[in-house]
Amino acid sequence: MDLRSAAVVLVMNTEEKQELDGRIRTALARGGTIDITTVGRKSGKPRRLEIVFHNIDGRIYISGTPTPTRRSWLANLEANPRFTFHLKGAAHADLPATARIIDKETERRRILAGVARNWRRTDIDRMVLQSPLIEVTLDGVAASAR
Repeated sequence: MDLRSAAVVLVMNTEEKQELDGRIRTALARGGTIDITTVGRKSGKPRRLEIVFHNIDGRIYISGTPTPTRRSWLANLEANPRFTFHLKGAAHADLPATARIIDKETERRRILAGVARNWRRTDIDRMVLQSPLIEVTLDGVAASAR
């Protein structure tokens, strides 16, 4: 399966679509546990994992707990920033997305401060040094829907 050109096709009436869109907007605004599917940088095969996303100031970010080791999912996104953002829970949707890796310290510190608040963490300096951080752009989703 070529995830770079994958699309989600939904067949439903207008009322169902509006209800689903509302649930998606609510889920995106709340943040929480999702799955992402990246393309393996070496294998070229889809790699799916569970992870947490955050909505901070209307933007969607994915981070992780601090550790000195490099995450495979982050290396995959560095090689190919296109991935699938899988909502689960009250709203189910497979959304094509693009990652922007955030590596500038000032931007990392600002965003990770919000992540730290969400997780009730106080080790912001360690997070800035060791936590993976990407901004997610949902392809084809208007900014007002996020």
